[in-house]
Amino acid sequence: MQLENSFQVGAPPDRVFDYLLDVNKVVGCVPGAELSEVVDASTFKGKVKVKVGPITVAYSGVAKIADRDDAQRTATLTAEGRETTGQGSARASAHMKVQAAGEGSLVEIVTDYNVAGRVASFGRGVMEDVSKRIVNDMAACIKANLEAAEDPAPDDYVTAAVARSAPRPQPVAAEPVSAFGLLWHLLKVRLERLFGRGSA
Repeated sequence: MQLENSFQVGAPPDRVFDYLLDVNKVVGCVPGAELSEVVDASTFKGKVKVKVGPITVAYSGVAKIADRDDAQRTATLTAEGRETTGQGSARASAHMKVQAAGEGSLVEIVTDYNVAGRVASFGRGVMEDVSKRIVNDMAACIKANLEAAEDPAPDDYVTAAVARSAPRPQPVAAEPVSAFGLLWHLLKVRLERLFGRGSA
């Protein structure tokens, strides 16, 4: 069975492509997914729960980045899993492409998959609805993360850290002026001048 999905992201294509292949970031955007182990840079173990019709099926399996072309921003991901509480299984191969679209990016995903067990009895229509829901939820999460304000550059972090650690100058309060003291000072100066003149 084959499904085609696409979504747009308001971020540069290279950044989107790198993000989509960073499993540690993407797994948090896949509903019901959990990363169990990073075997190597292109092989991962994990679990995923999928609600199909009235049932929820949990799979445990391995996913791999089977093919990656950074210049063309294309990649193929393969995954195999088995039900954790049943005899069902699932295999999928997803070809992903990221291309420029206006000031952002267009992500296209073509997925070929095969399921066996309880899920298979629901037919193509239900599976398509489930797939669209998962992709829509994932896309919304990825868009939100990528379109958020970018992190400050390293120099900005240093500047911010120095600013926070440097002692801030305390405001200097003006000395209070005493009207009585000022009057007494002026009177004293006046008397000194008068007596000074008289004794000269």
